[in-house]
Amino acid sequence: MTIALIAHDAKKELMVQFCIAYCGILSQHTLVATGATGRTVSEATGLRINKFMAGSQGGSQQIASRIGCDEIDLLLLFRDPLNPKPHEPDEASLLRLCDVHNIPVATNIATAEVLIHGLERGDLDWREIVKKS
Repeated sequence: MTIALIAHDAKKELMVQFCIAYCGILSQHTLVATGATGRTVSEATGLRINKFMAGSQGGSQQIASRIGCDEIDLLLLFRDPLNPKPHEPDEASLLRLCDVHNIPVATNIATAEVLIHGLERGDLDWREIVKKS
């Protein structure tokens, strides 16, 4: 599966800690991320991450375009709900695309942990289930 990682500045350390905790699971998948998130997580964990531009410079849109092309299977978007961002419309579009394409999304660590455990058990391989039916 291809997993996209995005974290607002105030949530980057939380994303790093999450990726350290679940490095074993994440290392079995293809990871992509917006620029600073990818760089920060990669440096802290050693995970190989395909890095796009910074989120505010179009990285979120690059990930959105891959969602539209069915190239992303899971999105972990750690948002800072207390500080509005100028590129929030891009994120709203990103979340809408996930809904359109049935992409599981976590916007906080609690949901991310539920999804990562489901991924580990094989519960999130819904595209394979659809292909078989």
